[in-house]
Amino acid sequence: MGLILTPNIEDPDEFYEILTEAQRDMSDEEANDMNARLVLLLANQVGKLADLREAIALARVPPTAENLHGGIQPTG
Repeated sequence: MGLILTPNIEDPDEFYEILTEAQRDMSDEEANDMNARLVLLLANQVGKLADLREAIALARVPPTAENLHGGIQPTG
């Protein structure tokens, strides 16, 4: 399959709102634990180890002026 590196979230603003609202009353530790569980759930959706390795490698690269979204490339 390979990773999709262009924006692919149906409604990114709503996703961000849902994610931040879910963590609103959590401590930092609780939010970090939730994020870890979310990563595992989404990794299970991806499934392929090669894709997961690629995603981990891309996520380790800090965003820069040329690469504002880490591994995700904006369209347009």
